[in-house]
Amino acid sequence: MASLSAVTRLASRLVRPRLPRRTVRLRMTLLYGSLFLVSGAVLLAITYGLVRHAVMGSVVKSFIPAPDGASVPLPDMPPPGKSHSVELLPAQMQQVLERQRADVLDQLLINSGIALTLMSMISVVLGWVIAGRILSRLRTIIATAEDISATDLHRRLAFDGPADELKALGDTFDGLLARLEASFQAQRRFVANASHELRTPLTRQRALGQVALSDPMPTVESLREAHEQILAAGAHQERLIEALLTLARGHAGIEIRHAFDLALLAEEIVDARRAEAHRRSVTIRRSFGAALAAGHRSLAERLVANLVDNALCHNTSPGWVEVETRTTDGHAVLTIANSGPVVAPDAVESLFQPFQRLGTARTDRPDGLGLGLSIVEAIATAHDATITTTPRPEGGLTVTVTFPPIGGAGGRRRDRP
Repeated sequence: MASLSAVTRLASRLVRPRLPRRTVRLRMTLLYGSLFLVSGAVLLAITYGLVRHAVMGSVVKSFIPAPDGASVPLPDMPPPGKSHSVELLPAQMQQVLERQRADVLDQLLINSGIALTLMSMISVVLGWVIAGRILSRLRTIIATAEDISATDLHRRLAFDGPADELKALGDTFDGLLARLEASFQAQRRFVANASHELRTPLTRQRALGQVALSDPMPTVESLREAHEQILAAGAHQERLIEALLTLARGHAGIEIRHAFDLALLAEEIVDARRAEAHRRSVTIRRSFGAALAAGHRSLAERLVANLVDNALCHNTSPGWVEVETRTTDGHAVLTIANSGPVVAPDAVESLFQPFQRLGTARTDRPDGLGLGLSIVEAIATAHDATITTTPRPEGGLTVTVTFPPIGGAGGRRRDRP
């Protein structure tokens, strides 16, 4: 029974006629035809009613020609200018006249119906052609989108037509492709650089271990030194992995936001960096005004710490760092400026790329990972904050992070000079 039921269902599906796919072009054509048919039917009904009223309500004039060509009123009739119905024909002639009027109205209805049917068919054909021409550029978008893969995201639609909705759709699609291309390229660079950075400490640890094992007469001091170097390489690897995890958390966004005072975070971080600033001969000037923001407190603390550390590391000796928090139009604002080497305006963009540092593609300093500003950008994006980076003519940078008002939304962008 089960097999018989399955065969029956299969046969019904094969016998069932396949309806044409309801494409946008078909729906637009049906819409055009339906609108024309409805409007034509309404116009036909109005015309029929007016003609019927004019024919059935005909009035016999109250004047008959006199023998001498003058017009004289009939007796017992109202004065000229007023209408009056009077039956001047016998009953048989009146019936003939009524039939003639009915025939005229019927003929009008039939002819109008035929004309409406023909014009409706023509409107459907014209609607099909017009809808096809309108949707031709949309089919170009679909074909191009199906043709593009992750390996040729450089292709663009580049519509040259009129500035209509389809042109706007094409431009939006081109912008999306540009962002996807940049994202894929950044992802490839990040994976390659991260793999290299993670492999370097592992290679170093392996080399140190092999050197220690190859020593035929190792001493306690040599083994201790080798182990300390291995531990240092492991600590560097741990910091790198922690930075990568923080970067991933920043890109993941924030689901639950809590209010925090940006001034308190900045004050705690500046106090913790006093010894480092003294060691580098850098003076920290600060101005902490109340600056309430909403988001993830730990991530915001990492943002401030990375900016302060970046200002300390890329500085001159002696040098200075200014840290300021304030509230402007309901926005919590953090500004960090520092002295240092001159930065070209076109080099600012590269500073926010992972594993990038000014003047080199990868970091080679033992105290840096090349992820500081990348993490700052990711955390700022997660908080809907805006980063404005301006090179100072005399050297150094001025970085301003503007958080949205509590309960508001920001622009998720980075401004460059």
